[in-house]
Amino acid sequence: MTAPDIGTSVKIKSYKHDGHLHRVWQKTLVLKGNETVVIGANDKTEVLESDGRTWITREPAICYFHAAYWFNIIGMLRDDGIYYYCNISSPFLFEEGSIKYIDYDLDLKVYPDMTYDILDEDEYELHKQKMNYPEALDQILYTQVGQLIKWVQQRKGPFAPGFVDQWYERFLTYLW
Repeated sequence: MTAPDIGTSVKIKSYKHDGHLHRVWQKTLVLKGNETVVIGANDKTEVLESDGRTWITREPAICYFHAAYWFNIIGMLRDDGIYYYCNISSPFLFEEGSIKYIDYDLDLKVYPDMTYDILDEDEYELHKQKMNYPEALDQILYTQVGQLIKWVQQRKGPFAPGFVDQWYERFLTYLW
């Protein structure tokens, strides 16, 4: 697998299990890029939904993708602290100038005090039936939810103190 070059702008493309495009973040700056980990940043980025609607992100965000895990993590810098939105997803793939992954609906929202909520379990169950997720995939995804919760509890990876702030400071050194 190839990796994006540091300092380049990439799109982030989210797909569903059946292959249809779900959502596209139009512009993310690569701060770290190799075959295993990509860390990117964006602010006030246009997002295109599958139904054609668009919206603009409200705050700066640090995006973390890892090739060995079935999740990605977005740390959003808000006035009252860092909030995390974690997508249970396939490991990322980088091709054609885009970071790509399959979104499996389950999400973990983590608050500045490191409490969290699991979101969209009903949507996951609906899509699991509709798109015939294999039992092995279901097991992988729920195992990864547990792994992600351990990262939160252990303050590992993007949840480590200073991680998001450090990468945001690096983002600010670029002319965006």
